[in-house]
Amino acid sequence: MRAIIIDDERLARTELRKLLQEFPEVEIIDEAANADEGIQKIDSLQPDLIFLDIQMPGKTGFDMLAELERAPHVIFTTAYDEFALKAFEVNALDYLLKPVDPKRLADAIQKLQSGESRDKTAPAEFTNNSILSEDDQVFVKDGERCWFVKLSDIRLFESVGNYAKVFFGPNKPLILKSLNALEERLDEKFFFRANRKHIVNLRMIEKIEPYFNGGLLLELKGGEKIEVSRRQTVKFKEMMSL
Repeated sequence: MRAIIIDDERLARTELRKLLQEFPEVEIIDEAANADEGIQKIDSLQPDLIFLDIQMPGKTGFDMLAELERAPHVIFTTAYDEFALKAFEVNALDYLLKPVDPKRLADAIQKLQSGESRDKTAPAEFTNNSILSEDDQVFVKDGERCWFVKLSDIRLFESVGNYAKVFFGPNKPLILKSLNALEERLDEKFFFRANRKHIVNLRMIEKIEPYFNGGLLLELKGGEKIEVSRRQTVKFKEMMSL
């Protein structure tokens, strides 16, 4: 897989090249320090893949892509997360925040190499049917705001009509997804359907207390108190016992 690194920061190019030494299947054939240089080298070398910065002097990475007649696969590498939505609108394979995490880079390369579709190589948006692991990142969009969230950082999903509220850190965005659909995608080793309205992250449980009518009351690390229905309490105890 022939690749070009396009980034105006020399140190960033050097660091990425160093990280990519762990992936002999990726051959770095050249570098470019700006969009115009990147266009020339893409046209002449016809790489399979480009690692592309967004904020560069003169033209942005998006400007550069708009000028290409045929774009190779694109993995964005940027210090800014506010361009995430636009990145996926131009069919980027992945969006890596600087400093690039080696595991995230490995995931992007592995998924690209395995020939998966863009929907699978990009951080998931709860749109396909594969089971998500706790190490997966998900793309959460609420109105004009969007986040990349590691699944293990989400402590709670709460049903709100046809939507689900996603609790992570101080944020509680709404996504257009039913709790039943989410449950099908979440690994039951880490996420538990406590009742009709809530799915909790088992690793975010801080306290467990007996509750009304044979149920349980869970207190999460964010302070939320969630009742476990009587039927689900039986399942919960079976899961959590030795």
